[in-house]
Amino acid sequence: MLRSLWRSIDRFSVQHFQYVINELRKIKVVDEHNRELVMNLLQSVVEIVTYGDRQDPHIFECFMERQVLADFVRILKISQESKIDGPLLQYLSIMIQNMDSEHAIFYCFSNGYMNNIILHPYKFDGGDLAPYYVSFLRAISNKINKDTLCLLVNVQGDAVVSFPLYTEALRFAQHEEKMIQTAIRALVLNIYNVSDDMVYQFISTPPVSEYFSDLVRRLSNLCFCLDDFVYDKGKMDAQKRRDGVILEADKIADELHYFKDILSVGEPRLTRLVTENLLNGLVFPLLFSFMASKNKNGSDLSAITSLYIISCLLQVVGGRSMINNVAGVILYHILNLNVRIPSEGNASDVHDDVKTFSKCLNEVERVICYDPESNGSESINVTYLGAHWEGFMSSFNINSSNSEICSKRSGIFAFVFCEDQSLLLASIFLLLILTESKDLDCLLSSMSGLSEKEDEMLQTDDTSISKSVDESIFIRFMPEILNALLNVLAFQQPLSIMMLWNAGWCLQKLLNFHREGLNGDNLLLFTQTSYDQSRVNFLNELGGVWFDHIPDTLITESASCVRVLEQSSQYKDPLFMLELVLHHQPTNGQTSSYFAWQRMVDAVKAFILHFQLKTFILKGVLVDKPLLNMISSSTNDSRVIRASDVSSASFGSNVSLESGIPCGIAFSNSEIRDIYVIPVASGIIGKLLLAEKHPFRSRHGVVIAIAPLAGLFPKIDEDHPSWLHLQIREFDPQFYSTKARGNHLSMPDHLADGRWTLGFPNARACEEAHLVILNEITKQRSAVEYMLAPLLQDDLELAKS
Repeated sequence: MLRSLWRSIDRFSVQHFQYVINELRKIKVVDEHNRELVMNLLQSVVEIVTYGDRQDPHIFECFMERQVLADFVRILKISQESKIDGPLLQYLSIMIQNMDSEHAIFYCFSNGYMNNIILHPYKFDGGDLAPYYVSFLRAISNKINKDTLCLLVNVQGDAVVSFPLYTEALRFAQHEEKMIQTAIRALVLNIYNVSDDMVYQFISTPPVSEYFSDLVRRLSNLCFCLDDFVYDKGKMDAQKRRDGVILEADKIADELHYFKDILSVGEPRLTRLVTENLLNGLVFPLLFSFMASKNKNGSDLSAITSLYIISCLLQVVGGRSMINNVAGVILYHILNLNVRIPSEGNASDVHDDVKTFSKCLNEVERVICYDPESNGSESINVTYLGAHWEGFMSSFNINSSNSEICSKRSGIFAFVFCEDQSLLLASIFLLLILTESKDLDCLLSSMSGLSEKEDEMLQTDDTSISKSVDESIFIRFMPEILNALLNVLAFQQPLSIMMLWNAGWCLQKLLNFHREGLNGDNLLLFTQTSYDQSRVNFLNELGGVWFDHIPDTLITESASCVRVLEQSSQYKDPLFMLELVLHHQPTNGQTSSYFAWQRMVDAVKAFILHFQLKTFILKGVLVDKPLLNMISSSTNDSRVIRASDVSSASFGSNVSLESGIPCGIAFSNSEIRDIYVIPVASGIIGKLLLAEKHPFRSRHGVVIAIAPLAGLFPKIDEDHPSWLHLQIREFDPQFYSTKARGNHLSMPDHLADGRWTLGFPNARACEEAHLVILNEITKQRSAVEYMLAPLLQDDLELAKS
């Protein structure tokens, strides 16, 4: 008897479960006094039910027989400002997430219990209830399938009239907290992936379908926020502006990937709904705004932001409908140009061109006005093209009686041939995305001349259309497009290296398409202007502050250049378009080693780009390993690298003073110290050592300071001939690049260089020290030039070929 009294209670027994249920049902109202008790009872219920679902079927049978979920609904209704809602939803989420058996899930979703809990009038007013509620909704969505989804919808006849899980979740679709947004989108995708026909019909019917237009509206607002950062009117500093651009661009990318996830479900009604909203709400307004050459007003996005958004959308979302609609709008101007230019024949030829143009317009409309995903079986309604299409088409005036020739600088060409290099590169990049798209319709591909397959011709009974199409856009204007890019590369004013590399990338891609290569004028523009300019700037750096770092920079940047040039349009980040606008040109005249480093790296990058492009133009290939080998193999040559105990010395090392020059120096405000200055060059390594005499070894000294030979620029003081001034590089590129990568820090805006002044016994000793230092710098520079000789010699051989 006593033993039974002391026996511990089995918390996971049916008897204890019934006791907990009875205690819970005694609760008539939930307030501050019994809140903790109710929370403990609810927690016990969830723990026991979760255990019973896996271990003891009798417990779950009791759970069903006693209809415990009804008590959860009752507790919600009788709570009086007790804040029991959050814990209750949390416990329910845990219970649902841990249920394994389909039988248990089916029961929980039955009898309307979940819908009653979902529809309870919660008070979300700024508290922490929303995360618990959304987590509860997501837990339900993770367990739905074709068998259980029907338990969560209300049906009349053959149609769903309400779906609380979906509609209540959409209330939080635009929530300010990112985690809640993410949870809602995961929930929505869970519902879409169930593939229930009646649910799809409910989702695609107004007002529920307005969710998709809201998504596009949100995306459009983000585009304007991005544009505000791109064209900030001097209200914020450069770094804050750049950070803002990257942040807004990331938000836009997230939205586009969500659209892609919805389209990946593969349901035709969803695909059509998303595509229509994207085209009517974003794509057509953007394209028609700048393609129709309308004047910009305060409500329009800038052209560069518009091109960026369209490029991102094609890369991320893609799809046949999107690709062909964008191409169709772009190519209307080009097709108009193609037939508006009078042929060399008589007036009847012009009349035939207009007839040909009309036929081609009809074909393009047929392509872009039908949903490619439905294989042409379902015509897209008139609103698919939106109200923009009529105004856009009215700008052509095809049958104009005047003989004015349409300029090639219209439509997309207005940007391809504009003076703004950023717009030029962005517009060509958009065309190249279409070039590499496998979803572009054969008709549009042939019209643009973008297709690399010569057999992809317009399939029509009228062969004149096929001939006219074959002579279109890139085929006709390729030399002029290449010339525009070459002028960017040969631009006399200093451009950012990002601008040059992206221009080179576009040039290489177009040359890869245009098998004929550069014509005579463009070849001269490249070799005698653009290339020579980069080569001169590169050679000038051999006399600069950082000549000793040129070999390492060449090896590093040559590999980067090849990666950039070989990058596919489909995988190239369009963010470069905005960075072209944001990038500040280097300030000319800056003398610090940091700005000198930037100039050297840019000069090396520009030369590598031109070297690669020249090789591609003349030989049809990009140089990869051979370029690296030409530099690295020279570093192992015995005539370049010579071992030296002095050159390998570090701070605190003992060195011989045989080659040292006695002098004096004062660090900061301390007294003058007697030292020895030892300049030494060993191959491409050059150091200037300052050593104090060793206290015990008369012919040896201890290194107290080290400076690189490169960048010293020794100068004798005019007023004090025995003083020698040296400039010391304080900027350490390796340190700052490592720190920036690890902490996401930008390079410093400026960094002051050090100054040493060495005092010698007399002017003659100062002059001798000056000459010794210059001699060692010359030796070091010669070693660098010797190392680069194979590269420059290969350059000469390329020129001869």
